[in-house]
Amino acid sequence: MNLTFKEKSLWLMLFGLLAFSTFYSYSTYQVNQLIQPNSAWLAMVVLPQMVGLFIAATVLLVIISIVGHIVIALLDKRTDEDERDRLIELKGERVGGYVLVHGVFFALCLSVISSGNFVFTHLLLGFWVLSQMANYATQIIIYRKEA
Repeated sequence: MNLTFKEKSLWLMLFGLLAFSTFYSYSTYQVNQLIQPNSAWLAMVVLPQMVGLFIAATVLLVIISIVGHIVIALLDKRTDEDERDRLIELKGERVGGYVLVHGVFFALCLSVISSGNFVFTHLLLGFWVLSQMANYATQIIIYRKEA
């Protein structure tokens, strides 16, 4: 399978976001079980520990991205983009935008019935990550169809 620089970058970012979201979700769940074990999920609040976990997960994502792109750039010298790459990126952005719009709408609707900010914040974050993953996955699928 001969992947372009752009495809390798998309795979890297897709798996990086997967690592970010898995680490953050699992860690946040563990913190919630320790500190707010009997709270109703609609009444939970975002705790300072969760902010620290978010920062740690973001640093993990940045490290994965930087190191991965350095390795990809060293192995593949063809980094130029053409019109096809830009059109594929636009199609991915469109799919990601649809996911994000629906997620924001869902989070806003749920915020009306919740008393805490945990659900609203994490729905927004979750759909933001899902929209990026949908964007990357769409681009990968289009590249693979054309290969």
